[in-house]
Amino acid sequence: MEACDFRAIEAKWQKYWEENKVFKCDRDPSKKKYYVLEMFPYPSGALHMGHLRNYAIGDVVARFLRMNGYNVLHPMGWDAFGLPAENAALKSGVHPHDWTWKNINHMRKQLKEMGASYDWDREIATCSPDYYKWTQWLFLLFFKNGLAYKKEAPVNWCPSCKTVLANEQVEGGRCWRCGSLVQKRKLNQWFLKITAYADELLESLDELEGWPEKVKAMQRNWIGKSWGVETFFEIEELSRKVYIFTTRIDTIYGATFLALAPEHPLVDEIIKVSPIGDRIKAFVEDVMRESEIERGALGREKKGIFTGFYAKNPFNGERVPVWIADYVLMEYGTGAIMGVPAHDQRDFEFAKQYNLPIKVVINPIDKELPEELQEAYEGDGVMVNSGPWSGLPNREGIEKMAEWLKERGLGEKKVNYRLRDWLISRQRYWGAPIPVVYCESCGTVPVPEEELPVLLPLDVNVLEGGATPLPYHEDFVNTKCPKCGGAAKRETDTMDTFICSSWYYLRFTSPWTDKAPFEQEDVDYWMPVDQYIGGVEHAILHLLYSRFFTKFLADQGLVKFREPFKNLLTQGMVIKDGAKMSKSLGNVVDPDEIMKKFGADTARLFILFASPPEKDLEWSDRGVEGCHRFLNRVWKLVTERVDELKRLSNDYLPISKIQDKRTRDLKRKIHKTIQKVTEDIKDRFHFNTAISALMELSNELCDFEVKGEEDLRVFKEGVEALIVMLYPFTPHICEELWQRLGHPNSLAYHPWLSPEEEALQEEEVNIVIQINGKVRGSVRVPAGLSEEEIKRLVLESDVVKKRISDKKIEKVLLVPGRLVSIVTDDKA
Repeated sequence: MEACDFRAIEAKWQKYWEENKVFKCDRDPSKKKYYVLEMFPYPSGALHMGHLRNYAIGDVVARFLRMNGYNVLHPMGWDAFGLPAENAALKSGVHPHDWTWKNINHMRKQLKEMGASYDWDREIATCSPDYYKWTQWLFLLFFKNGLAYKKEAPVNWCPSCKTVLANEQVEGGRCWRCGSLVQKRKLNQWFLKITAYADELLESLDELEGWPEKVKAMQRNWIGKSWGVETFFEIEELSRKVYIFTTRIDTIYGATFLALAPEHPLVDEIIKVSPIGDRIKAFVEDVMRESEIERGALGREKKGIFTGFYAKNPFNGERVPVWIADYVLMEYGTGAIMGVPAHDQRDFEFAKQYNLPIKVVINPIDKELPEELQEAYEGDGVMVNSGPWSGLPNREGIEKMAEWLKERGLGEKKVNYRLRDWLISRQRYWGAPIPVVYCESCGTVPVPEEELPVLLPLDVNVLEGGATPLPYHEDFVNTKCPKCGGAAKRETDTMDTFICSSWYYLRFTSPWTDKAPFEQEDVDYWMPVDQYIGGVEHAILHLLYSRFFTKFLADQGLVKFREPFKNLLTQGMVIKDGAKMSKSLGNVVDPDEIMKKFGADTARLFILFASPPEKDLEWSDRGVEGCHRFLNRVWKLVTERVDELKRLSNDYLPISKIQDKRTRDLKRKIHKTIQKVTEDIKDRFHFNTAISALMELSNELCDFEVKGEEDLRVFKEGVEALIVMLYPFTPHICEELWQRLGHPNSLAYHPWLSPEEEALQEEEVNIVIQINGKVRGSVRVPAGLSEEEIKRLVLESDVVKKRISDKKIEKVLLVPGRLVSIVTDDKA
């Protein structure tokens, strides 16, 4: 028997699919459409196992739906701008453009080798001018509508690398690349006004029934809408009011300090007039080297400095010390908080750190708080130590105290959001240029649409300290003002790469058009994406930004939907030895090596079989070997009888015509497997249980003894059903076996199987026997009997005769097809 040469078979069918454009799709209003999309990758150099899992999941969905008659859009592209390309240039001297395209070519080859069924005619790369032309066009659309604006904002600045660092690139207050102490600088930055859509972004999450609740909860938390009160504490020595926002005005009598964010505008004034201004300035500079993520972390030791000033509580006139604290962030609320240690855990930790008073003003209804609190009590209760409000339920107190403030002009109810406008400026080279020029006469002027794209120059040296070379590229910077024709300077910042990935799913619908970002008819037909697949790490930024873009484009009349992704699957990580695969841990498994040794079909099968898609997958070499053995068994099962099977017609025997019970049982197993696999793929994406069912069917076929023509016909039906159902998971070997069985056409569009109703019916059913409430045994009876016939057979069974003997039967109850309950006069 010929052994299975997996690599040769895979190369053969990959070539066939590519040459015949098997997965090419076009808009066809006569067909039902399905758009399945995996989050496109950054071309980092090579696919890792996390990539392979993501794309294997999407490929199963795409192949399954084609077989179910859908017109499937399944594209692939590259999120190709970004910092890693510049880092590679610094290390190796390779230009970011060349490094990126070399990686794209390698990763495209890997994706083809894993058998991914993409329509490669739709491939896009965000670093290509024919793509970022439209990224720039979309920026101008935001600008014209007042949603793109420039303002001064603090950034992390590395003085050695001469560049801005993202929060994630600041480690312990130092530059992750060179170790220099990071400075905070204020620079003019471009923003998109995502906050204009905060309410809709929040409210429409409820409409996303196909999204995981975890992701929706993460977005709700990120948007962070909260209802509260804004009031102020007055620093009389400075004649300044410090506004605070709080959702718990009922706890204001428990405020024992006021804390300002280091970035608060009042801090500069305090530094100028305070006797300890130098110490305060040094503290602020130290804190500002840390990212907001580090500063806001729960349980982290908090840092603060007392300013020497006091602020007056608007309710009781009590003076509380004014501190500057690292855990107070300018990005939330007003950048100042009233510190209530007894009823806010972060304030409690700060107060403990600096021996500040802790004053209880809310008592729980059902318990007494200890005299010395071990943690803050953040729940509801009755107000105490709160002047005239004492004795009120705190929720009632919130309403009345808000009214009290409003009547006296001391505050008002307010809605606050954690969400802030999106800072999109990057002082980096490898990104889409911002299409704006600065003219001394005309100010900030958008580049006219007909002059797009503003090309990113490639003749640059990116090795000079890591700083962006664009400000020093005279041919790029110096230009003419589109308004007056005078001398002007180009914007030298580039856009955040998340801008590029916020609309790529729309471009896939018509990537060849050069007249618009997408063709109206195509986007109307294909969108929204029916199934989006990617890691949960993108739950907030990418998914939120894409929703924002879609809602904005809908308001511009460019799309007819307001949500881009109908269903979302967030797949788990691939882990090995209990930890996420990483080079530093030495537990990385190279997909190329696995495919070289075992073939792509084996790699795909293991990835899909080892765990449900949404759960983490523990890598197992033994599991991979087991999947390889299974595919070899399938190969042997078919090829051993291929000549016999080829000569048979494709007319399958109905179960009613099959004489041998053993053969009828096999027929029944085939159709029950069809039913289960269909449900597992279609309804649940439980590929692991679908594959398990196929393995069971394979075992039954291997064990089945073919004794004659009838057996052979049912055996052939089973073998062909197995191949058809395995195809979405392991397409190469299935195409090969299908062809060897004499079928001239590819399986790509072969109709998916439907179970025969007659074959799903059992010949016998198991009836549980219950006597006086206790299960005593069971009997097998022919299916389809009347209730009276079932009762008769049960009463005549040995189980009942032995238990009842001469007892009188008072009642016989039947649960059809499942249970007979007998009640006798002796209930013991």
